[in-house]
Amino acid sequence: MARVDILQLLVSPVHRYAGRPGDGVPELPPGELVTTAEVRAHLGIVGDRYFNQPAHRNASITLMAAERLPQSGPYGTGLLLTRRNVLLRGVDIDAYIGATVFLDSGTGPVDLEVRSAARPCAWMNTTLGPGAQRALRGGGGVRCRPLTDGILAVGPAEFGVRRPAPARDR
Repeated sequence: MARVDILQLLVSPVHRYAGRPGDGVPELPPGELVTTAEVRAHLGIVGDRYFNQPAHRNASITLMAAERLPQSGPYGTGLLLTRRNVLLRGVDIDAYIGATVFLDSGTGPVDLEVRSAARPCAWMNTTLGPGAQRALRGGGGVRCRPLTDGILAVGPAEFGVRRPAPARDR
């Protein structure tokens, strides 16, 4: 087990990036950054755009390591611009693809099956700055399937591995 920090949580009811990145960043409404998020097993984060969506049930929660974010850019950094759900500090979450991990904010563990990479798209060059999409390849976060119900909260948390990734996935 390791001590990590949940720096931000994003719960967005709708997909925000539509159109062409060259058209600029659309206005993002306030209120999507929250201090707690309710996770439901096999469904996702309550209130999020991917909650209970059949096409996203196996990858309904996205996590990203703050250490991977560019530290400068025209709009700053964080979940509002990357559109991931959970921003962590203290763990290279991209190294856990294929594993089952947990996060415990103090109310009990939330188990997550780390299914795949959350590949950065061209919007990253617009929101984070030129070259961000390339810089985030292999470090743009991960897509997870929640295996248990629970609450995630901004602040310190415990991180652990329930089941390591099979050797072929590493």
